Amino acid sequence: MATQRTALITGAGSGIGAAVAQALAEAGHKVVLVDRDPDGITALAAQLGGVARQVDLADGEACRALIAEFTASGQGIDILVNNAGFQHVSPIETFDESAWNGILSVMLTAPFLLTKHCWPHMKAQQWGRVINLASVHGLVASPFKSAYIAAKHGLIGLTKTTALEGGECGITVNAVCPAYVRTPLVDKQIQDQAAHNNLEPEQVVAEIMLAPAAIKRLIEPEEIGQMVAYLATDNARSITGASLTMDLGWTAR
Repeated sequence: MATQRTALITGAGSGIGAAVAQALAEAGHKVVLVDRDPDGITALAAQLGGVARQVDLADGEACRALIAEFTASGQGIDILVNNAGFQHVSPIETFDESAWNGILSVMLTAPFLLTKHCWPHMKAQQWGRVINLASVHGLVASPFKSAYIAAKHGLIGLTKTTALEGGECGITVNAVCPAYVRTPLVDKQIQDQAAHNNLEPEQVVAEIMLAPAAIKRLIEPEEIGQMVAYLATDNARSITGASLTMDLGWTAR
């Protein structure tokens, strides 16, 4: 059996985060599920034999205190999965400044802070995994999502920089860059675009959302979970600083 590690997953209440927590628990790790909403993580943590922590990741002090809880116990976080995020869709001239600040605080500043505070434990034991859930939109852009795309591009940069710093310490840092995944967030986008464009939901997926992709389907959250679980293994120890696409051929053009 592989060595049991402690894995912290943000945005673990549903969708990708929940699937990642499931995959890591199945791999034998102790999982710490973090979300702003306690409802989803409480039941899932009990099911997986893990722990749930309600945290507002927009609060920098809360990020520090979250990691300090485990460091103080002598346990520490061995595997950090930065997944939490949300979107605000608007043209740049009407994009709300508070929405911009909120997205960057959760999707870029929080991953930086959590990585920073996990780092000393990982460095001391000469082993660590940081896995950032970026997006195909960390590599390419689409209109009307300026804050989301800026945050995801920034997350790719953070991934590369910390990978270089962690190389001599046994710490790998990678980003996973999926296209659209079947999550509640994406389901809402499909319904909104269907109403706006007078299309059926299936047409929205094939003709709008996945128009650049070679494979016209949504990715299942479990596929992302399995990729993250692999990156957390020793078999993936030579992969670092990578932006691993799971984009259905989107960026092959």
